[in-house]
Parts: sequence; C-alpha cells; structure tokens
Amino acid sequence: MKQENDTQISFAPLIVGTMRLGEWGAKMSTKEYEGFIEECLEMGLNDFDHADIYGHYSTEEEFGQVLKQRPELRQKMQLTTKCGIKLPTPRRPDFRTQSYDSTKAHIISSAEQSLKNLSTDYLDLLLIHRPDFLMDPSEIAEAFETLRSAGKVLHFGVSNFTPSQFDLLNSFTPLVNNQVEISLTHLNPFEDGTLDQCLKHRIIPTAWSPLGGGAIFSNDPDEQTVRIQKACDILCEKYNAGRDQIILAWLLKHPAGIIPVLGTTKVSRIAKALESTKINLSHQEWYELWEASKGEPVP
Repeated sequence: MKQENDTQISFAPLIVGTMRLGEWGAKMSTKEYEGFIEECLEMGLNDFDHADIYGHYSTEEEFGQVLKQRPELRQKMQLTTKCGIKLPTPRRPDFRTQSYDSTKAHIISSAEQSLKNLSTDYLDLLLIHRPDFLMDPSEIAEAFETLRSAGKVLHFGVSNFTPSQFDLLNSFTPLVNNQVEISLTHLNPFEDGTLDQCLKHRIIPTAWSPLGGGAIFSNDPDEQTVRIQKACDILCEKYNAGRDQIILAWLLKHPAGIIPVLGTTKVSRIAKALESTKINLSHQEWYELWEASKGEPVP
C-alpha cells in the first residue's frame, strides 16, 4: 500500500476519461485498452478518470484486465474513481431506482470493489460522485479515514458539489478536488463561487464535458453554438488550431488551474487536445469567447 500526504496532489495537463472506452462507447477489447493506455502514457498523460458505474459497472474491470496482465503499468499512472451513485442495471438487480448512497459502509465497499476491478491495491483519488441529500459528513470522514489509514486510497475529493456542499464536507475531512461540469456552454462554476472557492483553498478543479458535449462540432447548432463557433474560428486562424483546441485553451487560461477531463476514445484527438496547452489566449480573446457564449457584452 502507498502512503502519501492527503492534502497534496498533482495531475497531468489533461485527464483521460474512461467513460466511453467500454460498454458505453467504443467497446474496446483488452488489447485495445492496452494500446490506448500505452499511447496515453507515451504522451505524458498518466491520469485516468473512472467511476464505478461506467459501462453499467463493467469499465473498471475491463481496464483492470490490462493491469492484471501488465502490473508494471500501474506505477506509471494515477487512477481516480468515483462512488456513491446506485445505478439500476442487470448487474445490480437490488438497485430498484437510481439513488445516492454516501454511507460509510457503501463508500468502503465501493472502494474495495474498485480496487479489485482495477487490479490495484490502492487508488490515487476517490471522489463522491454526486451530492447525497442524506449525506452525513462525519460518516463520510470516517470512511475516508478508514481507507486512508489502510493505504487503500491516497486522496479524496468530490464531483458535482456546490460550494456550500464542498465547504461542509471539507470542514470534516480534507478534500483535494472538485470535478464539475465546466465549458464555454456551461459557465456556472465561474459565477456560482465554485472556482473562487478552488482558488481560495488551492483546490484543483477538474472539468468534465469541457467541450460542452461536442456542441461546437454540431452541423445543426443552436444560436449560442453559432456564436461560439464564429468566435472560435477567428482564433483558430490566428493560432493555427482547431475549435476544440481553442476551447480547451480557454479553460486552461483560468488561474484556478482547471484541468479538462477528455471524453474521447481516439488517441489522435487526445494528442490534438494536448497541443492546446501551448496556446496562451490573451485576456481580451478570453472575454471575446465569454461574450460569444453569453450573447451579450460583459457587464
């Protein structure tokens, strides 16, 4: 088991999301998973983002088959997974309706199942996937301490928590990450205090759906997307970049240190996304994209 200071964590410039690698997307074979993992590692992208529910509770285990066959790869990567959602599926026949469970017993059992699935004896980061309206922060803190003391989880965080929910849990147990939806089409974290809180407490924000679900590539865009596409295209020409690279560079510009979680299963797109880290938009260009999203001048 690894032991590490729970209040410190670092990430690669971009995080590789696994949600679409298996049943919910590319349906990769073990050999395809292995090739995908190796190519990401070769690019210096060693952070892989999981959740127990991905692929209806199958993607972790599929990914873990690679680590079972190639255990030396584990030391080259950082693994994040999430727990707390009970998703109805034939693989979980006892879950009659989707619900949230952040009890100590569920967190510990979920983490231990993820360890088994991923063929590893420790997780680098465990997140509570969604806020549980019935969550008891003291009970969550006890679960985290149990897993930390056993060396089974090095760091803890949350996903999709509001600033007040984050503050509540963080007052009971140290959190290092809040993974939330952030993109040019979803500006809430810039305005609701989420990113302010990250800056204040030096918490690393990670962004799921950083490209707005791929809306910028739509052939039938809504008015907001049309404005964003036009603003992006001007900058694409200046920086010799694609729309996706400009939008990722826009997120990377923020001083909170937003780290996008990529959803693609294509290594070529990941390599292209990595090039966005070389683009430094000016303040004016950043606000031009903000204005395009809002459809009105900055007040």
